[in-house]
Amino acid sequence: MLMLATSLVSYPLDEALPLQGHARSASCGSSLRVALALDASGAIDRIGVAAQACAIGQAATAIMLGAAKGLALEDFRRAETALQNWLSGEGDLPDWPGLHVLEPARAFAGRHGAILLGWQAVINAFSSADAA
Repeated sequence: MLMLATSLVSYPLDEALPLQGHARSASCGSSLRVALALDASGAIDRIGVAAQACAIGQAATAIMLGAAKGLALEDFRRAETALQNWLSGEGDLPDWPGLHVLEPARAFAGRHGAILLGWQAVINAFSSADAA
């Protein structure tokens, strides 16, 4: 998990990107800022992050980033819903590359908010297009 957490350096936050989002975990205080640019079809073309999160939150964000390019808002909404269901014991592990690494953290409800940060911040960034 620590190797994943350190990989966030490969995705630096670029505040010049047009869409910005933020998410914060109420349970642990971890937070994540994300900036992204979309391609002509409305899918992610470029993405960067700035995390102030525990290793689990950073690892989950790295997993999210690994598959983010080319995905659209609905992909993130579906994934976040599936993740919430899985974390609460009401669904299977979502079909997102690398999520199996987080299985040990599922037992710790206090970390669920940190696990969801990446998906929530991206959803918020997409929503910032509506506000602009």
